Amino acid sequence: MSVESAPQANEGAANGSAPEPTPKPGWDGSAPEPTPKPGWDGSAPEPAPAPGWARDTARRAGRIVARHKIISGIVAVFVVAAIAVSLVTTGPGKPPAKPAPAFSLPALGAPGHYVSLSQYTGKPVIVNFWASWCYPCQQETPLLARWYKQQHGKVVLLGLDENDSASAAEKFAKAKGVTYPLGFDPNVTVAPGYGVDALPQTFFLNAKHQIVDHVIGAVTTASLDKGVALMNSAS
Repeated sequence: MSVESAPQANEGAANGSAPEPTPKPGWDGSAPEPTPKPGWDGSAPEPAPAPGWARDTARRAGRIVARHKIISGIVAVFVVAAIAVSLVTTGPGKPPAKPAPAFSLPALGAPGHYVSLSQYTGKPVIVNFWASWCYPCQQETPLLARWYKQQHGKVVLLGLDENDSASAAEKFAKAKGVTYPLGFDPNVTVAPGYGVDALPQTFFLNAKHQIVDHVIGAVTTASLDKGVALMNSAS
C-alpha cells in the first residue's frame, strides 16, 4: 500500500524544532516604530491660531460700527438743522395772504343801495359777519359800534348780516348803536366764499383786498388794533 506524502511543512517542523513565527514590528527586541505625529520628527508643532486674533478682528469691527453710528448721527443733525432753518426762513404756520372774495349785497335798511367790496378799492377794509340771533354778537356788536365811532372815519368797517330777517336785523343794529354800513345776506351767499360756517367772524383786508388777519369769535379791542396794524402795514 502506497503512502501519500503529507504536505511539506516549514523548515522548523521538518527537523523537529518549533516553527519560526512571522516577524512583527518590534519582535526583534527593538521598540516599535510609532506612527509619525506632528512634531515627532523633532520639529516644533504648528501653533494654533492665537485667541488674540479673534479679539483684534472683533475690535476692528466694533470700531467700524462705531464710526458708522457717528457718521449717521452727524448726518441726522445736519438734516434736523436744515429743517429748522427752513422753518425759520418760511415762518411757521403763516400762509401767504389770499385775495378776499368780492361781494355786493343790498344795504340793510336802505332800499336801492348796496354794500360792495369794490366801493373801497385801494383802501384797507374790515369785514364782520354777524346775525341778530348770534349770541356772541350780542356782546361783540356794541364794542364794534363804539370802536368804529372812535376811529372817526379812518377805518372802513362793513358788517354782513347772514341768514337773518330784515326786521330782526334792523332792530338789532339800531339797539346796538351801529353806524357802519351793513349788507343784508339772508341766503348766505357771501359767507361760504370766506369759509365762514359759524358766527361771528372778522376779516382784515389790506389795500389790495388780501386777507391779512382773521378772528373767529367775538373780537376785542386788542384784536381790532392788531388787525388794523397788519392791514395798514401790508397796504
